[in-house]
Amino acid sequence: MEVHVFSTRKEMGAAAGQAIESRILQLAKVSQSIRMVFGAAPSQDEMLAYLRESKQIPWDRITAFHMDEYIGLPADAPQAFGRYLRDRLFDHVPLRAVHLIDGNSNIEEACKVYTTLFQEAPIDIVCLGIGENGHIAFNDPPVADFEDKAVIKPVELDLECRQQQVNDGCFESLDQVPTHALTLTVPALCSGRDLFCVVPGERKHAAVQSTLYDTVSTACPATILRQHPSCQLFLDVDSYGRTT
Repeated sequence: MEVHVFSTRKEMGAAAGQAIESRILQLAKVSQSIRMVFGAAPSQDEMLAYLRESKQIPWDRITAFHMDEYIGLPADAPQAFGRYLRDRLFDHVPLRAVHLIDGNSNIEEACKVYTTLFQEAPIDIVCLGIGENGHIAFNDPPVADFEDKAVIKPVELDLECRQQQVNDGCFESLDQVPTHALTLTVPALCSGRDLFCVVPGERKHAAVQSTLYDTVSTACPATILRQHPSCQLFLDVDSYGRTT
């Protein structure tokens, strides 16, 4: 894992965006099709803003997925992850295709449809974050499985994960946060050729330290990122920890 630490959140997001942009341009030289997965959270905003403003990215070659979605939350709700990414990126660039998780239909059928789309070809780039409880996507410690056979599955969100949604300002209170969601599994996320992980903010400091130094286990699902052959971690001084 390559770890990059920046003085400000804005610098972190721009650097992550530049790295992703550079990788897209490299892939575009050898492939007409690029497949990317995006996380939806305020932690990703600065990086998404950089990508949205890029004048170099060949968006018409890129097929976009997202990595999780609440079950039962209306698709047009501001907190819905598909809506979040449409507002910040997908509706602003001419993507080849966008595949959104449907959290409002038959769950088994939604998982089957998304699995088929996801497995049509390898995933080139995954843009993700790490939760306050060390989750990646909605693979919280109680449900994370490093050997999961599924591509996407329904999960119950743990309390710390739901509280983070309030901490992030996405919901006003805990009782407004859905209790269940659909998430890409850990193996699905780690199947990406290149992972770019963006994690700002003091509230993420403990999770970052666990990710970097704890034993690789589902107690902190993000520790598995250390075993990926191409993962870059972008931090600001608040998430990494100030040394002075």
